Amino acid sequence: MKKAWNSLAYGVLLGLLKAVGWLPYWFLYGVLAPCIYVLVYRLAGYRTTVVRENLSRAFPEKSTAELQQIERKFYRHLSELFVDTIDLTSMSEKQIRKRFRYLNAEEVQEQTADRNWICAMAHYGSWEYTINFALFTDHRVGAVYHYLHHPLFERFYRQLRSRFGSEPIPTSEVVRELVKTKNPGAKPLSLALIADQTPKRHTIDHWFQFHHQPTAFFMGTGKIARKFHMPVYFLDIRKIKSGYYTGRFELLYDGHGDLDEYQIVELYVRRLEAMIRQRPELWLWSHRRWKHKPQHSE
Repeated sequence: MKKAWNSLAYGVLLGLLKAVGWLPYWFLYGVLAPCIYVLVYRLAGYRTTVVRENLSRAFPEKSTAELQQIERKFYRHLSELFVDTIDLTSMSEKQIRKRFRYLNAEEVQEQTADRNWICAMAHYGSWEYTINFALFTDHRVGAVYHYLHHPLFERFYRQLRSRFGSEPIPTSEVVRELVKTKNPGAKPLSLALIADQTPKRHTIDHWFQFHHQPTAFFMGTGKIARKFHMPVYFLDIRKIKSGYYTGRFELLYDGHGDLDEYQIVELYVRRLEAMIRQRPELWLWSHRRWKHKPQHSE
């Protein structure tokens, strides 16, 4: 009975989101997104305490007025992210190619023709749109993710992220998928890793300076790159206008250099910080990014 109910709820949810996604662009971003902004920010005050604390920590040199401006811009962008996700449920291949363009995909394709490689990403811009990368490469594209506890949302995001050929890969299955690429005739794998959020406390063994404070990062990017000799590219995302983005790949590690896993992640951290400082409102400030501290400072 529960399974039947979940299937019904999923069908209703997906149908509603697709119906909304079919509405014209001007309505989605000119009417719906501002309404979400008022509801989420002005009325509900969604995680405003977390956002303000994060911004004040990250930018101690900025005035109260400057921080408030970033805060308002962040919530406007967050509201558009909700619309991006809704729109993605019904978006055509032609539309998604326009919504997120890669400025040097062919160059990276040539450099990694027969190799597995890592795309080091962040919760910045519209990361869900990057599921379209499978349309621009001959590689398999694996989007690494953590299981969602709610079965409805787990099913929704798995289906959403596989719409254009990307393959959602749980973290526990990454090594298995990389081993498969060694089989005769197997395609190489482009592995998308979003590694900017907080790891569990018991897994932390290294701290990086990030926005003026010691910060823990997932180490998977460095560990996998070292173990499998995989190049690491950082995806620099720019927002052109509401619902439209570009991405440029920047080589951080060639897969052969004598760097340890911490140094590889350090390169990612430095490049991420630089991107955030260019347009801070595009990062996910509502996440409790600094809930863990080194033992000596607690």
